[in-house]
Amino acid sequence: MELHMHSHHYVARTPDWTAAAVSGFVAGAVVMVMELFWSTVVINVSPWAASHLVAAILMGPDVLQSATFSMGVVIVALVIHYVLGAVFGAILAAIMAPFHLDSSVAMSLLVGAVFGLLLYAFNFYGMVRVYPWFADMRNAIVLLSHLLFGMTAAVMYRQLERNRSDA
Repeated sequence: MELHMHSHHYVARTPDWTAAAVSGFVAGAVVMVMELFWSTVVINVSPWAASHLVAAILMGPDVLQSATFSMGVVIVALVIHYVLGAVFGAILAAIMAPFHLDSSVAMSLLVGAVFGLLLYAFNFYGMVRVYPWFADMRNAIVLLSHLLFGMTAAVMYRQLERNRSDA
């Protein structure tokens, strides 16, 4: 019986950018649904509050004066959320591909969790210097949503990239 060991050293391997962007987009959608559920069912706050926090990145802090529904705010928040999801999915794929960190589901989940943790630190401790209202979002649920994003994006990338290379 032959034992195969997956080596995770650097090899010049280009990520599948389409799979990476789609993975980030899908992971962003999963997180958004989880956050909407959490805010409305569990903690009973306005489901639009997070939209205002995200939209303020582009629209400015005046948007934070309200947490009510606004079509313009929701559209801006969705665009920002999904563009960032695709970008972060591409960054994750750029890390996974050359080191073969997509060699198994378990490895993908681990890498995704670490990526989500680092993304949380970047967003809520680094970017808070530019967007100070993000400091109010530092909590366990937002941390869990970032872990979920990273893990979902990593496993989705593994699956989509495998399907394209198998075709």
